[in-house]
Amino acid sequence: MGTRRISREQALQALFYMDMHRDPVEDPVGLFCSCFTQDKPAEPFFHRLVDGVQENRERIDGVIEQFSSNWKLTRMSCVDRNVLRIAVFELLFCADIPPKVSINEAIDVGKRFGTEESGAFINGILDSIRLAMQENKVSGVPKLAG
Repeated sequence: MGTRRISREQALQALFYMDMHRDPVEDPVGLFCSCFTQDKPAEPFFHRLVDGVQENRERIDGVIEQFSSNWKLTRMSCVDRNVLRIAVFELLFCADIPPKVSINEAIDVGKRFGTEESGAFINGILDSIRLAMQENKVSGVPKLAG
């Protein structure tokens, strides 16, 4: 398994933990990392994803809700919601990662940790976002190349 896949899976687990753990913790990422073994080469990308999702969560959630017809974030499974957050962060803020890679990784991680329907659900939302970004139809988001 590649380093970035490991980072994405660990980021999902950390964000899932933070989503489910409602009690405020001063350093939730530090607490998560202290409780679970981290893959050292995966740490920088893990932190880029987790920190990026946390810092941009309101914007990310707005984009997800815009493209998830009839699905409020609160109705989504915690796994699907956080896989989507990671992938949308990559689409919006990681120009060094091709959109198709972010989407394929999200589908695979969703299938591994989610339900039987997670892959198709995640794919549908992310592909709609990708297409809208290509057509420059997502407000405040740079247009994707080809």
